[in-house]
Amino acid sequence: MPNRLAHETSPYLLQHADNPVDWWPWSAEAFEEARRRDVPVLLSVGYSSCHWCHVMAHESFEDDATAALVNEHFVAVKVDREERPDVDAVYMEAVQAATGQGGWPMTVFLTPDAAPFYFGTYFPPEPRHGMPSFPEVLEGVRDAWTGRREEVGEVADRIVKDLAGRSLAFGGDGVPGEEELAQALLGLTREYDATRGGFGGAPKFPPSMALEFLLRHHARTGSEGALQMATDTCEAMARGGIYDQLGGGFARYAVDRAWVVPHFEKMLYDNALLCRVYAHLWKTTGSDLARRVALETADFLVRELRTPEGGFASALDADSDDGTGKHVEGAFYVWTPGQLAEVLGEEDAALAAARYGVTEDGTFEHGSSVLQLPQGAGPADAERIASIAARLLAAREERARPGRDDKVVAAWNGLAIAALAETGALFDRPDLVERATEAADLLVRVHMDEQARLTRTSKDGRAGTNAGVLEDYADVAEGFLALAAVTGEGAWLEFAGFLLDIVLDRFVAEGGALYDTAHDAEALIRRPQDPTDNAAPSGWTAAAGALLSYAAQTGSEAHRAAAEGALGVVKALGPRAPRFIGWGLAVAEALLDGPREIAVVGAPGDEAFQELRRAALLATAPGAVLAAGTPDSEEFPLLKDRPLVAGRPAVYVCRHFTCDAPVTDPAELRRTL
Repeated sequence: MPNRLAHETSPYLLQHADNPVDWWPWSAEAFEEARRRDVPVLLSVGYSSCHWCHVMAHESFEDDATAALVNEHFVAVKVDREERPDVDAVYMEAVQAATGQGGWPMTVFLTPDAAPFYFGTYFPPEPRHGMPSFPEVLEGVRDAWTGRREEVGEVADRIVKDLAGRSLAFGGDGVPGEEELAQALLGLTREYDATRGGFGGAPKFPPSMALEFLLRHHARTGSEGALQMATDTCEAMARGGIYDQLGGGFARYAVDRAWVVPHFEKMLYDNALLCRVYAHLWKTTGSDLARRVALETADFLVRELRTPEGGFASALDADSDDGTGKHVEGAFYVWTPGQLAEVLGEEDAALAAARYGVTEDGTFEHGSSVLQLPQGAGPADAERIASIAARLLAAREERARPGRDDKVVAAWNGLAIAALAETGALFDRPDLVERATEAADLLVRVHMDEQARLTRTSKDGRAGTNAGVLEDYADVAEGFLALAAVTGEGAWLEFAGFLLDIVLDRFVAEGGALYDTAHDAEALIRRPQDPTDNAAPSGWTAAAGALLSYAAQTGSEAHRAAAEGALGVVKALGPRAPRFIGWGLAVAEALLDGPREIAVVGAPGDEAFQELRRAALLATAPGAVLAAGTPDSEEFPLLKDRPLVAGRPAVYVCRHFTCDAPVTDPAELRRTL
């Protein structure tokens, strides 16, 4: 019989609706039940494309004996971390502080007052590698709760007090300047892997936000070292197994230093961020590889993650059926020489194996290989290669597909809107701009209420029940601002303004710092507040970026002051931990450059106007904002009092609403920007 999760909208929670564990969703009622029964709460946090979450579910939560132990002695609460990032952040901070590491599935035992007292991640069904089994953990916690309650209470109190004392005061201490950004570049250079691209060792994650900083730093200062790191990393990732050589799109991370073997799940946020990075790399260098990867990634987003309602789904699983009924990681993506021969015939299979690095021994498990595009694959008959890729892709489509998490997350859709709008505009793909507009329409219709308050998630066109957090407001505003610039429709600028006013009203702390949840959000044991990037920009630095762009578009001093106040944290952390505050550094580059305010005036149908607008779109100036339309258009404040020049379309380039002489020649504009 299904448990309480059967009524939820999260695909991750629905995966557990038929477990014998009597799961509750996160709710006041669950904690009330724990109080009534005088038992601890077992909090299990994961997400739908998490491999080890599936493993623990299969081994423990689907096991009747383990479920009986849980149901008798605990109230079990299941949380989708993508739906409740605030709950995840608070308890992950506790797990990391207590154990020195974290991850998912996250397993935390709480008092009925939600105070944590025992932590872990994945627990196996039997003792393994020095780890206790999950039943042993459950029995140990039960014994402590019944026999040493006072000790449990003391531990819980100590942890809550420690978390409460961690409030961040980084803000308002002045904005980062040349010195801090130069130190950040030096820090990245020290951690750079000059042989394989990227930063640090294995596992290796796509450093999207740091790459944006490097491209902007190069644009502002001309630093060749910054551009080299960005270019080489982008090429290494695009040639590696982390990139899907047949279908486009990036996996979550590589388990090795050389980008060969991915952790196969594909996330919306990674692909949105990387699509934009490669589009910006193309703007800077004109690289054919950057153009190809930006467009293939955009096409992947639309083809595989777009929902029937026009939004974008959160993720594709790492695991899928390998043809024997068994769910195996990477089964959809990997190939053996025999499988190549079966699809292509011996001769083309030999060419494909050489081109894509498929070996007899394999680069992955059981003699299979992840497709790569190794350096030195060399030029080949383009038509033959295209035919090989098309046949392999068609054969792969016959395999069992990985599961898809269909929930629409506001923040990640904001990132996708920005990526598709810019990529569509740069490469003359109006269909991509259209897809971005449809996703933005969905967010306004389904996720935004009359007061412009956002709901975090929706599924099948139905809004979830969880309030938007800071990253939702920031990233959706970022998407709307990009869409306004590309389409010339001022309504998107207006919607961004509504969202950013809520940021100013409900998320700002004293001294310019920002909280991840609104002032009136559900109170947890600590109010989460994290300025560092994780898999996507932190809400804090994303908000700084959107506030700065909005201020440049409108001249609003309040929004610019808030952006500058928020960037105090980048001044503090940028030189010390540049890898973890890359988006903040990218925003700081925009601030140092102005950012430029570009107003293109003319008749939209006029060819000269379109040429000037195109030159403005190609600007590499960090964080430049663009408004294009007829003189004195009501759509954008930047167009006010901007006349034609001798009856011809013109471009005004300004900083802080102080402008250079208008330009009518696209070549001159390109030099300026």
